[in-house]
Amino acid sequence: MIVLKTVEELKKMRAAGRISQRALRLAGQAVEPGVTTSELDAIVRKYIEDQGATPSFLGYGGFPASACISVNNVVIHGIPNEKTILKQGDIVSIDVGAFFEGYHGDNAWTFACGDISDEAQRLLDTTRDSLFEGIKAAKAGGRIGDIGHAVQRYAELRSYSVVRDFTGHGVGAKLHEAPNVPNYGTPGRGAALMPGMTIAIEPMVNAGTHRVKVLRDKWTTVTADGKLSAHFEHTLAITPDGPVILTDAD
Repeated sequence: MIVLKTVEELKKMRAAGRISQRALRLAGQAVEPGVTTSELDAIVRKYIEDQGATPSFLGYGGFPASACISVNNVVIHGIPNEKTILKQGDIVSIDVGAFFEGYHGDNAWTFACGDISDEAQRLLDTTRDSLFEGIKAAKAGGRIGDIGHAVQRYAELRSYSVVRDFTGHGVGAKLHEAPNVPNYGTPGRGAALMPGMTIAIEPMVNAGTHRVKVLRDKWTTVTADGKLSAHFEHTLAITPDGPVILTDAD
């Protein structure tokens, strides 16, 4: 069931979204060669808890950390650890959620570790821009398929593929609510976009095949061909005046 939010509920989601975004930015600023992914996770957890909030991911389905940190060919759900030490040229996806006053904010960004290749930068730019293409399509009166089509078209016209096994989702009192928000689709199809809907749009774009595989830890998801992947995400509200990003710290 899709849960429409009231004006007051949207204010609470905005507060959660700001905490989530600021934690993400702090971790992103710490991305540099020699830093471990567990150090980044500690930054996220400390900031969120210092705001009186709770990391949305910590313990969710048994996940053992506060952020998902995915490096290079890891698409999503990378588990932070002391052994993964960032090096020059890596691309680092950090996915952060914060639970505050009964609501979640959920966002992700992929950061460059030092100087990266032109190929990697192009992938990051395309994935980020595909997110904003999806957001532009998230208009009241439209359909979920409009969003997926906008993301897919933007990425595929640039010779990239979009992951199909995982999708964006509704966000609210629960971290994952209806509806699913695929990064592919047909315009005019899927659930109607209505004022009060709150969704996370999160393109996962691969340099090679769209196929992925989940490793033995049952979390870490990698590209099937070992090529790079990037991930960008915002939580937003559908309003009569257009989409409003809730995970925006400014």
